[in-house]
Amino acid sequence: MRKSLFNIKKMDCPSEENLIRMKLDGHETIIKLDFNIEDRLLLVYHDEDDQQILKSLESLMLDTTLTKTEETDEIVPTDAKVQSKLLWQVLIINFVFFVLEMTFGLVSNSMGLVADSLDMLSDSFVYGLSLFAVGTTVVKKKKIAKLSGYIQMGLAIIGISEVFRRYFFRDDIPDYQLMISVSAFALIANWLCLYLLQKSKSTEAHMKASMIFTSNDIIINTGVIIAGILVSVLDNRLPDLIIGLVVFVVVMRGAFRILRLSK
Repeated sequence: MRKSLFNIKKMDCPSEENLIRMKLDGHETIIKLDFNIEDRLLLVYHDEDDQQILKSLESLMLDTTLTKTEETDEIVPTDAKVQSKLLWQVLIINFVFFVLEMTFGLVSNSMGLVADSLDMLSDSFVYGLSLFAVGTTVVKKKKIAKLSGYIQMGLAIIGISEVFRRYFFRDDIPDYQLMISVSAFALIANWLCLYLLQKSKSTEAHMKASMIFTSNDIIINTGVIIAGILVSVLDNRLPDLIIGLVVFVVVMRGAFRILRLSK
């Protein structure tokens, strides 16, 4: 058996981990995938040629390079149960934050919070559909991936349309205090969860990083906080609309990646 280490520079969130898992599902000689999202690394235990795996990863356009391949005698258990457990964890976390941020986003009239909540919901769809796909055929997984991609794209289009509608037809300013407080809570929760996962010293590397509280989510939370501060200082709704538009574009980008994978 061999183990190959890949550096995937654009792998920075759990959605991309799932894309990679589904892409490599067709390689029957892959025994185990061990993800380290924080360091953008993927360790693959396999029997086949590493160049075939590299070719599949490169097709995702995530800037992948093969660092090394070596023979190993390690006893490596399959990770189907671990994958299911991971997907349940991130699904629950994403959906809970979707409900919280959508509720307070509507109350505060903040597109930034609404956009962040829909980002959470789109991730929930990804993980929910991935859970349904565990153990099924490659063809079925790709069909499920395509459905997930269209759902994300639909959410993004609705969100972008709402941003422009508010820009041209509404002039109410969001409640910046709720924007800042809710986003600050989400940001603290993100860091705390990541700290606890790292402290747990799980033997499964991807269990420590493949959750909702990743760098993209932290950046988005910080962006909403900054937008709330700017709304307060400028007494203008534009910063909130801008951060909302940025997040919807991120959701749209994720949808295109999933649809490309499902071909």
